[in-house]
Amino acid sequence: MKEMFSPSCSLPFFLFTLLFLSIHAQTLIHGTCKVCSQQDPTVNYQFCTTSLEAASGSRHADVRGLGKISLQLTHTNVSDTRSHIKNLLKKKASSSQKMRLDDCFELYSNAVTDIKHAMKSYKSKHYDEANVLISSVMDAATTCENGFKEKRNVVSPLTKRNNSTFELCGIGLSIIHILRVGTK
Repeated sequence: MKEMFSPSCSLPFFLFTLLFLSIHAQTLIHGTCKVCSQQDPTVNYQFCTTSLEAASGSRHADVRGLGKISLQLTHTNVSDTRSHIKNLLKKKASSSQKMRLDDCFELYSNAVTDIKHAMKSYKSKHYDEANVLISSVMDAATTCENGFKEKRNVVSPLTKRNNSTFELCGIGLSIIHILRVGTK
């Protein structure tokens, strides 16, 4: 007697498998972000989980994959911020603000290159090199933001973007730390 695979039996199995994988992915993201935020006080747990969960491919990623995703998110953020600065420079701004935007544009232009190299280093498991490059991107965001704080009455139009760059870099650095030394 030939047994038939019943579609009515496969649907519950499929849904269970999908639910299991979804729960596993969420658990891995939340666990990774928990470790990152415990190891590095600059990593905000909520920002980490929200960022990684929203990213394409995160549901099927392992810890190394989450690191790659964090660097891709950083690259997108840095590239978008550079474009945003370029648009701000086209608009009318005070000379003080323009000067700081020019500095930020240069910092973010270098950061785009650095994050691309960091991604290549990460892919080839050259974690020390990736660490240095990601730290450089993180410093660019901080330096950009601090430039606006140096001058009174000059408000940074980039605070949110700089903070996001800083936090995304922190996630990437924390995941590299996990990969190099574990969670101890």
